[in-house]
Amino acid sequence: MSQFPVRRMRRLRRTPGLRRLVQETHLVPSQLVWPLFVRHGTGVRQEVSALPGVYQTSVDELVKDAERAASLGLGGIILFGLPAEKDATGSEAYDEQGIVQQAIRAVKRAVPDLVVMADLCLCEYTDHGHCGVIADGDVDNDATVYLLGKAAVVQARAGADIVAPSDMMDGRVAGIRKALDAAGFSRVPIMSYAAKMASAFYGPFREAAGSTPQFGDRQSYQMQGANADEALREIRLDLDEGADIVMVKPALPCLDVIRRAKEEFGAPIAAYQVSGEYAMIKAAAARGMLDENRAMWETLYAIRRAGADIVLSYFAPPAAEALG
Repeated sequence: MSQFPVRRMRRLRRTPGLRRLVQETHLVPSQLVWPLFVRHGTGVRQEVSALPGVYQTSVDELVKDAERAASLGLGGIILFGLPAEKDATGSEAYDEQGIVQQAIRAVKRAVPDLVVMADLCLCEYTDHGHCGVIADGDVDNDATVYLLGKAAVVQARAGADIVAPSDMMDGRVAGIRKALDAAGFSRVPIMSYAAKMASAFYGPFREAAGSTPQFGDRQSYQMQGANADEALREIRLDLDEGADIVMVKPALPCLDVIRRAKEEFGAPIAAYQVSGEYAMIKAAAARGMLDENRAMWETLYAIRRAGADIVLSYFAPPAAEALG
């Protein structure tokens, strides 16, 4: 065994060039996905107060963001919709003229090669803010899965490259896969939010998407953050049901789950650096408490180092611009 001072670890840290030479974890724009929020109207670009640099946009403005994503070489965009009206069953989610379906068609016309993912959930569309149909004061799992299948089909028909169920209903991947296949969309992949924790870090997103529950919370269907073994079982179930990509969310509090999932399954793993993770960096930087740019890189590389192949992040555009 080499003894000090023969083995000096600092030799390869001495210059930027040497550090680049031995860098183990790499990030490229094609691994980044940009979350975008679309609403009805024209010429709308409204900043989300809790998320500096994140906007609710109308379809025409969203297309500009999609063109920017394509020019930056991003891996894709994922769309979240704000409906014109909400109801008990979230009907705009599975309406052919729903806002996300309009946005998908417009983006695919403008930048056909850009990968467009559609978040698949009812929470933005229901008047109660929960991720499914309410029966006897709770979310009805199987009735919700049926509606998710309908929504997946209209998203695929609009041109979505990937549908991404985020609801955490049991059996929804199998239900969505069956619905897509029956409608002639067997080629459309499913990116499942497989291990989605009930997290405080979703707070700013609920302002952006207008999806705050009007009663109770989502702990009866989203996972308990303390349960890593359960998270692995959820991921296995979704893969067995036909998920093509599985997601862990939120990213930073779940780095261990990302690592274990990659090692155990070897499937494509996505991780969502969620609104609260982004917002706390922005807020701390605004107060001079840390360097925003360095914090962005440290967190993105940590997620990649843990094993994520795909990173959903509001930092996607500035990161891609810097990567060149």
